[in-house]
Amino acid sequence: MSDYFKKWFYLILLSLVWGSSFILMKRALLGLTAIEVGGLRIIIASLTLFILGFKSIRNLSSRDWKWIFIGGLLSSFFPPFLFALAQTQLDSGVTAIFNSTVPLLTSIVGVGMFGAFLNKRQLVGVFIGLFGTVALIVSGMELVPDQNYWYSIYVLLSALGYAVNINIIKNKLPHLSALAVTTGSFAVAFLPALILVGYSGFFTEISNSLPMQNAMWYVLALAILGTAIANMYFNKLIHVSSPVFAASVTYLIPLVAIFWGVWDGEKVTAYQLIGASIILLGVWLVNKKKK
Repeated sequence: MSDYFKKWFYLILLSLVWGSSFILMKRALLGLTAIEVGGLRIIIASLTLFILGFKSIRNLSSRDWKWIFIGGLLSSFFPPFLFALAQTQLDSGVTAIFNSTVPLLTSIVGVGMFGAFLNKRQLVGVFIGLFGTVALIVSGMELVPDQNYWYSIYVLLSALGYAVNINIIKNKLPHLSALAVTTGSFAVAFLPALILVGYSGFFTEISNSLPMQNAMWYVLALAILGTAIANMYFNKLIHVSSPVFAASVTYLIPLVAIFWGVWDGEKVTAYQLIGASIILLGVWLVNKKKK
């Protein structure tokens, strides 16, 4: 399979998996705190990756570890906690929509910190996608005006962390395999996450709490599929495409998240459908091949 078809396959696969992650977080938060959901997601994903990729990180250089440490904190440690905190006050679909600022932030970070270049078509595509995202946000605010949208700051901070990490992988770690980068990133996040979950009282309370036990099934799916496996494929996507292309997966995630929201009883409006169409146009422009 050529890199061209690989990148589209990875893009669609990640859109489906990560778009489903928000409903999993929503269900997990019914029995667990935000700290527990974020920490357990990291712990379980880390253990999965240690089994799959421990050999891949044995010979990394100190320079590699420097960049993996920075990227690991920004993309593997803080976001799981920040997303869980955001979803204590925001619907899963709204959270996914705010996350779609990643392509714009990736472009800004790439140009400002790594000397990247975007052509006019890509810039237009990025801003069209962002415009579609704003349309979805406005329609969501009209439907559910009583949500605390200040919690969207947590999502935007996560999006910024993803943007920096994408550029680090593409510019500083292109010689490493996706498995090595993913495993190394979660090795950085594992110990602090374990400490936080330990202090939360999770290990002493779960044996007597049925809601916590039920929530663990959602956390397992979120950690193994939506975190460990998905991050590995996302790093593969970065290697076979551009940073902007890889980041554009966050434009498609809200479409899947909105579908799950409708399935879970949330409403969808004509504005949201129009916004979704605009987003798809932006993604097409960003990733259109030159003739």
